[in-house]
Amino acid sequence: MTTAIYSGIFDPITNGHLDVINRAAKLYDQVTVAIAKESNKQLLLSIEERVELVKAAVADNPKISVESFDSLVVKFARKQGASAIIRGLRAVSDFEHEFQMAQLNRKLDAEIETVFIMASPEFAYLSSSAVKEIAAFNGDIGTLVPKAVELKLKSRYSSES
Repeated sequence: MTTAIYSGIFDPITNGHLDVINRAAKLYDQVTVAIAKESNKQLLLSIEERVELVKAAVADNPKISVESFDSLVVKFARKQGASAIIRGLRAVSDFEHEFQMAQLNRKLDAEIETVFIMASPEFAYLSSSAVKEIAAFNGDIGTLVPKAVELKLKSRYSSES
């Protein structure tokens, strides 16, 4: 059985993330969405909220599981028995950072490959940061995120005003 890890912060998960996850699930027997507990970014959602929202978004696919982690991605991948780390690329600007991370991960564990999946054109512009900004100004994010995320962000930002 082939297993891949798709790691990220997912603050929040977007339809672009889901596109990459679902496409990875066509390539691997099992895909674990690995949600980083900590980040050097200011997070809107707690780890519990992020896990809950990702689980809701992928609930219809038995090949996809969701876990949180607080280690190096390559260590988490090894612990899960994964042979690959999936990374989504939206634009050329993403590639430089992702390429450096892939090389570092390869140095840490040459048995785990990094596989890049290009964003579908309809999601190439999409980011969690953009979603949060639109939601903060009461914009329509319904086509950008799963319904549970839309409702969570509407609730979060309405309670802050």
